[in-house]
Amino acid sequence: EVQFVESGGGSVQAGGSLRLSCAASGFTLDAYAIGWFRHARGKAREAVSWLLSRDNSTYYSDSVKGRFTISSDNAKRTVYLQMNSLKPEDTAVYYCNAVQFQREVYRSWGQGTQVTVSS
Repeated sequence: EVQFVESGGGSVQAGGSLRLSCAASGFTLDAYAIGWFRHARGKAREAVSWLLSRDNSTYYSDSVKGRFTISSDNAKRTVYLQMNSLKPEDTAVYYCNAVQFQREVYRSWGQGTQVTVSS
């Protein structure tokens, strides 16, 4: 069974930092990139960042480039998202999933972790 367990969210003021973690299980980690998506109220879910571990290539959306850093610990099957210089528009529920062709691979999402940034 594919499972994603996200953690690390919270409430911070603008300019603050958070580090999200996602423990992934139930699939071969090297088969896909693994990444983060976010869903803000009233908006569509969007891809934020992903990492392909076999060549360390990464993707960042324009809205987070230069502020967020994705990394992984394959031994722990965990992917991280270090978020710095947070802005109110980063407020959303953050989810992780395997990624292929710039889309999520699995329809089963975790519970997500809420990030709230106040101005």
